[in-house]
Amino acid sequence: MALAETQGKGRRRSPLFGLAKKGGATVATVLVTMLGLLLVTFIIGRVMPLDPVLSIVGERATQEQYDAVYHQLGLDKPVIVQFFYYLRDVVQGNFGQSLRTGFPVADDIVRVFPATLELATLGTFLGVFLGVPLGVLAAVKRGTWIDQSARVVALIGYSMPVFWLAILGLMVFYGQLGWVSGPGRLDIFYEDIIPPVTGMILVDSLLAGDMDIFRNAVSHIILPASILGYYSLAYISRMTRSFMLEQLTAEYITTARVKGLSEWAVVWKHAFGNIKVPLITVIALSYAGLLEGSVLTETIFAWDGIGKYITISLLSADMNAVMGGTVVVGLVFVLLNIFADLLYKFFDPRAK
Repeated sequence: MALAETQGKGRRRSPLFGLAKKGGATVATVLVTMLGLLLVTFIIGRVMPLDPVLSIVGERATQEQYDAVYHQLGLDKPVIVQFFYYLRDVVQGNFGQSLRTGFPVADDIVRVFPATLELATLGTFLGVFLGVPLGVLAAVKRGTWIDQSARVVALIGYSMPVFWLAILGLMVFYGQLGWVSGPGRLDIFYEDIIPPVTGMILVDSLLAGDMDIFRNAVSHIILPASILGYYSLAYISRMTRSFMLEQLTAEYITTARVKGLSEWAVVWKHAFGNIKVPLITVIALSYAGLLEGSVLTETIFAWDGIGKYITISLLSADMNAVMGGTVVVGLVFVLLNIFADLLYKFFDPRAK
């Protein structure tokens, strides 16, 4: 009797044990991934042909001044010791001080990352809102002019350089037509008026109830967000089309049509319902790609985001800022993948 009760308790604990085991595996994977990322960024920071000491003291500094800063940065210690110091500082949220701005790198990242988050989020929204229906429609109308047009749109999105498209967009929609505002996040007249609550001007202007600033911010962000959204659309529409073609040729779709279900129910309820899980990964990867790959867009549009921050820091030999920004972008990438895994369990009962 006692043995049976013990076995029953063990069986009742097994779901919690399994959940804890999966959670522990996820945490371990994240830690190993971040450790590898930190190791890679540390190595890159050491092998780059840039001398951080000269960036601080200048080329006219004396040997004594050079040696003092060299010792202060810990560059005279063994490489393995330097890495552990670097790892300790990163865990504490300390990425060092930016040589270019003079502020802690963590503070700089907190200041510039919301701009990239705002731009990439709107671009991803446009890509999903337009790309998913376009991919579904192309699959349903396979072989027709609609399908061919959708594939051409996606091909152009993959082939056209982003900097060329950004410059062309500025020339046409800003320079010639005047439909949108120019580079920057706001006109100079509107800067520093509303309090920075989230760092995202669209959100902060709504929180402040200032619709003039909101409209001005929309006028500035719509063009760079559309360009990023176009690249997101190209990727999402192509993958959606591929997923839908696989589902539309399956036997259960034929069975559903034989039963007399409407085409809308067959396409959206059955076929599209079965591609939501892989589509989550596509959208998450697209979003992460915009967060880390909007460097050229931010540079051309003078968008004060993390991509522009890392680029200028690299050109200024500010390796603390480069390494800190790279670590943050990598962390966001990992977190988005974890979030996609959680959505799997919500949309796919088999994953539970």
